[in-house]
Amino acid sequence: MDITTSETEPDPFDAIVDAPFDSALSERYLVYALSTITARSLPDLRDGLKPVHRRLLWAMRQLKLDPASAFKKSARVVGDVIGKYHPHGDASVYDAMVRLAQTFALRYPLVEGQGNFGNIDGDNAAAYRYTEARLTPTAIRLMAGLDEGTVDFIPTYNGEEEEPEIFPGLFPNLLANGSSGIAVGMATSIPSHNVAEVIDAALEVIDNPHVEHAQLMELFQGPDFPTGGVVADSPAAISDAYATGRGSFRVRARFHAEEAKDEADRAAGIERLSGGQWQLVISEIPYMVQKGKLIEQIAQVIADRKVPILEDVRDESDENIRLVLVPKSRNVDPELLKESLYKLTDLESRFSLNLNVLDAARTPMVMGLKELLVNWIASQIDILQRRSQHRLDRIAARLELVEGYIIAFLNLDRIIEIIRTEDEPKPVMMAEFGLTDRQAEAILNMRLRSLRRLEEMELRQERDDLLKERDELEQLLGSPARQRTRLKRDLANLRKEYSEDTPLGARRTTIAEAAPTVEFSMDAMIEKEPVTVILSQRGWIRAARGHVPLDGDFKFKEGDGPAFAFHAQTTDKLLIALDTGRFFTLGADKLPGARGFGEPIRTMVDIDADAQIVNILPYRAKGQLLLAASNGKGFAAEMDELLAETRKGRQVVNVKPGVKLAVVREIAAEHDHVAVVGDNRKLVIFALEELPLLARGQGVALQRYRDGGLSDAVSFRLEDGLSWAMGGDSGRTRTEKDVMLWKVARGAAGRMPPTGFPRDNRF
Repeated sequence: MDITTSETEPDPFDAIVDAPFDSALSERYLVYALSTITARSLPDLRDGLKPVHRRLLWAMRQLKLDPASAFKKSARVVGDVIGKYHPHGDASVYDAMVRLAQTFALRYPLVEGQGNFGNIDGDNAAAYRYTEARLTPTAIRLMAGLDEGTVDFIPTYNGEEEEPEIFPGLFPNLLANGSSGIAVGMATSIPSHNVAEVIDAALEVIDNPHVEHAQLMELFQGPDFPTGGVVADSPAAISDAYATGRGSFRVRARFHAEEAKDEADRAAGIERLSGGQWQLVISEIPYMVQKGKLIEQIAQVIADRKVPILEDVRDESDENIRLVLVPKSRNVDPELLKESLYKLTDLESRFSLNLNVLDAARTPMVMGLKELLVNWIASQIDILQRRSQHRLDRIAARLELVEGYIIAFLNLDRIIEIIRTEDEPKPVMMAEFGLTDRQAEAILNMRLRSLRRLEEMELRQERDDLLKERDELEQLLGSPARQRTRLKRDLANLRKEYSEDTPLGARRTTIAEAAPTVEFSMDAMIEKEPVTVILSQRGWIRAARGHVPLDGDFKFKEGDGPAFAFHAQTTDKLLIALDTGRFFTLGADKLPGARGFGEPIRTMVDIDADAQIVNILPYRAKGQLLLAASNGKGFAAEMDELLAETRKGRQVVNVKPGVKLAVVREIAAEHDHVAVVGDNRKLVIFALEELPLLARGQGVALQRYRDGGLSDAVSFRLEDGLSWAMGGDSGRTRTEKDVMLWKVARGAAGRMPPTGFPRDNRF
């Protein structure tokens, strides 16, 4: 071991700093957080760019990739960016460049791409060695003035180059193209907007600094996405979002069919086919939604039968989007189909608004629309002042030279003599003609060939022009009103290039408040068809298509037979009542067909093994049922209260041990009385209004018994009399008109029924 070396080298443990871990961690994390916020994720209010985008455009400008020049390989651009300005991964830089070139991602693209730059289906761009790029005219406008002293230049990460702090162009890129990013503890989400509307709002703020937000929103409608679509929110909701800088928008696909037969169909996206058939055509999809994934979503919805009224989806797109939705039948409601797909797919998506930007002091803050415009106008006024001052400095420098040239022209012979005879002509010239060092140097550096062009008139004209321009610029710098007027003039000229009647400037997104959302259910999407429901004694259920005769010859398994049969529609819900007092609900469209014996109803709902089905009948909205138990207690119940959402059903009638629910009958709207007969063959009739309307319970006493219990109960209209089926196969009924003898108060014992009443004590 070398003792000398070990004594001179510092002990590494001496470098250890004794500090609390939480404070050390917080300090380091704060540095990282600030770097992410100010130098990566949030856009600058003044030019609307993040550093990576700004460096990309600057590198392309340095490569002279203007719109009139030839394309260069994207690899060349990416290499310059990561080598000189942005020391990050090439993939992230190229992805940022690709986005600047995608017409479906940027409202006003800043890069013009040649080659595969991805598509709206979600396919990625080709590798940067295959693609080429150059700047667009919009990017040139955004960078206009970089050589005119309008912005500060800062050293690059290695100090070898310089890059602009911001871009000085008048193009309102922040609102025009929007931005999105996630920093540390904050994020930004700004949609794109229409340049003409942004300029109109800015002009209004310049003219009237105290303008109200509501007045601005009359000029500034809201988002204008590259992919078009429809913003379905109300103007009030949109206005509130821009007032605070926070909110969100519902963006919907546009249904549009050029081949539609009339304007109403065209607007609704309905394309009429032969035979009365129709289909919906989607021509625009929400922003940032990939068409390929959207089609997968719709196909999955069809496969899962979440929208039974939708038959198929087809992609017939070329350079324009054309998605075709084929309904199950021509009777389907188009609006219902749209609403269901809005809820279940990205045909309706939300785009959040979070106007979180870096101001001129690089401070992140959320601004409302007016505050943002005020700050942007202030930055443009500052750029105008700096451009004017820079031009004044250039004029002063040129005037100095022009004055020297005029003196030289007027004294040309003497100047030549001094140059020929003096060893050091410069101080002699300066002393004799009162020239500055710079003027004398310029005269000495003149070429002989320029002497003939050095004419006094031209020099004097140039001097007069420069003096006039200097006066105008000095007046401009000394007058805020002139500065605002100049800015308004420049904005008006810019607006002409992006006006509503230009292909690039025309508004693409429609702001149209949607009608209140219709709450739809799966039942609303079932095609209505007549069916005949058959339930066997052993609980096998099926549905025959159409309304077939109820006394038809239905086939059953050996040892089984008919129990219930009735007509219904596929849109009906069926109420199943058990003798335990529990009710279940089944959709008629869910029943198996009648080609076989059906399926056991116990596989569809959880019916106890020892429970028996008392009745099964279609649900009727606002309908009522008469419920009566074997102990003579009962009540009326609304069908709306009996629907069960789950397989376990709903307990409605509370029955004690040994008691069963015996009667479940529908009460017609015109019925006003109830007849109850017991096992003891006693009959009572009482007014229906004496029967309570309950959602659940045991009910009240309908009839009093000494022995036995309730046999049957029915509601009827007193004026029509009480009817009952006669025995045998005749199928006839008998009606007793005069029943006042049995009309008593509810809960009475009753008396023997009229002559001819069935021996089984059933109505």
